[in-house]
Amino acid sequence: MSESIWHPDPEQLMSTRVADLMTTVGMPIDPEDVGGSVRRFVRWSQQQPERFWPAVLDDLGVVWSRGYSQVVDLSNGPEWADWFPGGETNIAMNCVDIPAAQMPDDLALVAEDEEGNSRRWNFSEADREIQKLAQLLSQLGIERGDRIACLMPMVGEVVFAMLATMKIGAVFIPIFSGYAPPSVRERLEDSGARLLFTADVGNRRGRRYDLKSQADLAVDGLESLQHLVVLRRGDGGAPMTDGRDLWWQDSIASIEGDSCTEMMAAMDPALMIYTSGTTGKPKGTVHTHAGCMAQMGKEVRYNFDVRPHKDLFWWFSDIGWMMGPWQIIGCWLNRVPFLVFEGAPDFPGPDRVWQMVERYGVTHLGISPTAIRLLMRSGDDPVDRYPMQSLRILGSTGEPWDHDSYRWYSRKVGGGKLPIINISGGTDIVGCFLAPLPVLPIRETSLQSAGLGMDIDVFDEDGHSVRGEVGYLVCKSPAPSMTRSLWRADEKYLETYWSRFPGVWNHGDWALIDDDEQWFLFGRADDTLNIAGRRVGPGEIESALIGHSAVSEAAAIGVPDDLKGTELVCFVVLHQGILEQEDLRQQLVLQVVEALGKVDRPGAIYFVDDLP
Repeated sequence: MSESIWHPDPEQLMSTRVADLMTTVGMPIDPEDVGGSVRRFVRWSQQQPERFWPAVLDDLGVVWSRGYSQVVDLSNGPEWADWFPGGETNIAMNCVDIPAAQMPDDLALVAEDEEGNSRRWNFSEADREIQKLAQLLSQLGIERGDRIACLMPMVGEVVFAMLATMKIGAVFIPIFSGYAPPSVRERLEDSGARLLFTADVGNRRGRRYDLKSQADLAVDGLESLQHLVVLRRGDGGAPMTDGRDLWWQDSIASIEGDSCTEMMAAMDPALMIYTSGTTGKPKGTVHTHAGCMAQMGKEVRYNFDVRPHKDLFWWFSDIGWMMGPWQIIGCWLNRVPFLVFEGAPDFPGPDRVWQMVERYGVTHLGISPTAIRLLMRSGDDPVDRYPMQSLRILGSTGEPWDHDSYRWYSRKVGGGKLPIINISGGTDIVGCFLAPLPVLPIRETSLQSAGLGMDIDVFDEDGHSVRGEVGYLVCKSPAPSMTRSLWRADEKYLETYWSRFPGVWNHGDWALIDDDEQWFLFGRADDTLNIAGRRVGPGEIESALIGHSAVSEAAAIGVPDDLKGTELVCFVVLHQGILEQEDLRQQLVLQVVEALGKVDRPGAIYFVDDLP
């Protein structure tokens, strides 16, 4: 049994956000038994959803235009839980309209590009951009329930695109800008997106790449896609299709006045994020106005202990991953500014992240284990140059930690004094099942605790709860942020999450709870691969390979890799008469990259006579 690597300061834990909530619900921290009282509160939050979730929403200050009649309706079973029925609200109202009115001059957003250019917006300025964009969407005929996709670098405007979409009641679909056109098209076609936000160019490692041409390839011939709104970042020379494409800046330049915020039912969809499964087709997870605010606001507030006027939050992520929307909604609901960055963590040098933390006074830094392993390769000197005294909490997610990288992150970045809030959940719940609280000790690589309100457990093959052994991570009761089915795939939703253990959500991860109730994860229990923190289904890889005329069958597996966590290895059976050649091997590598993106580039492809 390992010792804890971090302990809370007894003088500070009583002033944390989670301590305040415990006092509010009548379960204050016991100074003589901190661990026991906190764990009793966690269990209470799991067992009393009708009391816990209203307390969280009240503490977050969520405003409803119409109050809800009950907390949750389970009359159709846990698979179809209806949260906050009768209630009406909107993410944009709570995250933009209200703070813009109450604290207009407070810093809301900082954006830096790879070249080091920095821009800032206060809440009033951000609100103005969102208002204009919302009016543009309405002028283009976008209505409640329409799907709006976003294929953009991580620039400030992605924040405005997301919240303008939600403001008018449409559904926002973030797509990773590194995806190849076929992967982008698959998501656009499946969702029936009517409009795509994109940019003419992006920047990566000192090179400017043409994003508009990639978007054009993805949308060519799509009947549902009517408009591309293009952010001009280059010289304006990108080809534009008359009647379809609009320059972002030109289109909103003359827009004046306010845009009304649509009031949405609590469980109306606000966000759709595609995630990979074990089969070839990505699945569209659907998330609601109330569910997103409850989960994202809760985690940013209590697990990361954020404070308005004091903190600057930065999660190193892309808008195409869950952590992009999570940061936006979680921070602004808590009235905390955040930073977005377009670029690589080690460009132009291995000190880029640390230099930015120091320069901006970042208080909360979230980053993946893969990125830390990459930065470790440059040694200690780049991080040692910067005191980073502003940091007070570290975060991580996306994949399990190895011990060496975790220790380096704790010691060199946190000075051995800061907690690592190592969270784990998934796109399917836009949040976390496991999330350490900054009032309890944390063991090395541990996820420490169940997330507040998340009734999770570890089951063996027979559905029995187990301790001290690896089993299936499950959730025994529904939570507000669980995906509202899968987009146009109810049967797939039931099969994926609810079929193995009836009435219980099976998350598909291997997990362990030790004797002290500390949680640890050990990767996926299904076949999904986790490459550099990004999940991809083997079926997606295999479909890309089989798309080559020379390939009869294909199989994709993951093998351990020191940098990315998992390296992709493929096995290919060729059609009769096709010769095994190195040139063909490189064609197949390119086939996968063009279909899915560079992050999924196979590390090796082997020609075999047959597959098992």
